[in-house]
Amino acid sequence: MATIKITKNNFEKEVLNSKEPVLLDFWASWCGPCRMVAPTVDEIAEEMKGTAKVGKINVDEESELASKFRVMSIPTLMVMKDGKVSATAIGVRPKKDILRMLEV
Repeated sequence: MATIKITKNNFEKEVLNSKEPVLLDFWASWCGPCRMVAPTVDEIAEEMKGTAKVGKINVDEESELASKFRVMSIPTLMVMKDGKVSATAIGVRPKKDILRMLEV
């Protein structure tokens, strides 16, 4: 499964009601570090299918969600389990660190 585009319209269904943990990538098209981490996030989406979901939230299009989660810097990676934030990382992270966030 590729990454899922998360919007305020599908957030409840895809994230809050998800049975699997959800890795959220808050990003923007103009953000260099976001472009650096994107291939890693896409790899994780492929490797974790069936175990976890991976969603991308464009902060320019979904400012309401970015504001709700107090995203001040991008990229911000956040893992949600059972509708609650279980891990957060700001900035570019190595793949192993992102995978570790999903285990918490």
